[in-house]
Order: sequence, then structure tokens, then C-alpha cells
Amino acid sequence: MRSLRWPVAVALGLALALEALPAVLRWLRGERRRRPRREVLFFPSQVTCTEALLQAPDAPLAAAGPSALTPAAPGGCQCSLPHGESSLSSLLRALLTARASLELCLFAFSSPQLGRAVQLLHQRGVRVRVITDCDYMALNGSQIGLLRKAGIQVRHDQDLGYMHHKFAIVDKKVLITGSLNWTTQAIQNNRENVLIMEDEEYVKVFLEEFERIWEEFNPTKYTFFPQEKKIH
Repeated sequence: MRSLRWPVAVALGLALALEALPAVLRWLRGERRRRPRREVLFFPSQVTCTEALLQAPDAPLAAAGPSALTPAAPGGCQCSLPHGESSLSSLLRALLTARASLELCLFAFSSPQLGRAVQLLHQRGVRVRVITDCDYMALNGSQIGLLRKAGIQVRHDQDLGYMHHKFAIVDKKVLITGSLNWTTQAIQNNRENVLIMEDEEYVKVFLEEFERIWEEFNPTKYTFFPQEKKIH
């Protein structure tokens, strides 16, 4: 009897293992998909066509990596720019993954492509909030006026120091930060860096800083115009 029990136990164990194998494989695949995002971009960026990312409000979003929105061919785009990956397209793609919210805290914002991406998210129903510097938002080419015209909330400083932050938070889960000003000059000519990271601890700290500045720059607290003295 004992000699029979061992093969039966082995067979039963093997059958259970084979039955559990699909679930284990699904779990492993899920763990691989949920691996936190880590990406470093360096600038200046190669000049490439970004129309495939920006032209359609209902275009599919890239949640599976850089290849998800890479056009296989120029397709309907007739421009002469190269069609491929660049630091700018990677930055755009990171922004366009937003489904619920986007917080921007930027010193200078004049890149037309990045401006279009932000407006596209707003059109999709993403809640966009922007903090910027009062001096640089009024320069020629600034996207801030266009964002405000589109109905996006914008707040700015009113003091002598610059609002010099350069970061974005996507869906309160992904942090985008670095030395890059969101300007064509910086994107195409400057040596800059951008870090894209999915890290709850760092996102929390930057989100707290955003909320603190957002409240500090509340327009009801502006003191551009001194209150008139009361006449007794």
C-alpha cells in the first residue's frame, strides 16, 4: 500500500501544480506590468513630427510604453520632419497618459507642442491646473494665455522672486521633473534633463508643494492694487 501512495501523491501534486500554473503566470505578468515607471530624458531633443500624438482628441493613449503610439509610417502627415522617437515625443506621451488630473508648476511655458498636449487633455475632461511665473507668462509666445482662454485654471506669483519650479504630476501617480523649461529654445537647443518616475513617496512631496503654492497664489490674496484709504 505504501508503495502505491507515493506515486498517487506525486501525481496529485503535479495535477495541482499544473492547475495553478495559469494563475501564477497571470500574476507574474501582472507584476511585470505594474513595475513602477522610471525614465530619464535628455535634451536637446531631436526634431521629429509629433502630429500622431496631438491631432485627435479621441486618439488612443500610451499606457504600455513608447511603442504604443509610434506611427508605423508617416501616414496622413505630409510634413518633412522625421517620424520617430525623440525626447520631446516621450515627454508628450508621458503627459498624454493622464486620465483624471494634471498639475503643472512651470517657470516658462512656450512650447506649442506641449501647449497643445495640455489643451488636448483638458478637452478629454482631465482636470488641469497650472502654476507659473508672473513675469514669464506675459512674454511673446507664452502658452499661458491660450490655456486660460481654453478654460484651464492658471495661478501665478506676485512677488519679486521667480516661481522657478519645473515639474508636472500626472494622475497624482507620476512625477515629471528636471531642469527643462517648457520652451522651444530649451527643448531644441539646451542641454537639459527630465526624470519621469512613478514613486508614491516623491509624488506625495511634490503634490504637497503644488497645493501649498496653489493656495498661496489664490487670486483673492493678490495685493497688486492697494486698498483705498477710508475717508472719515
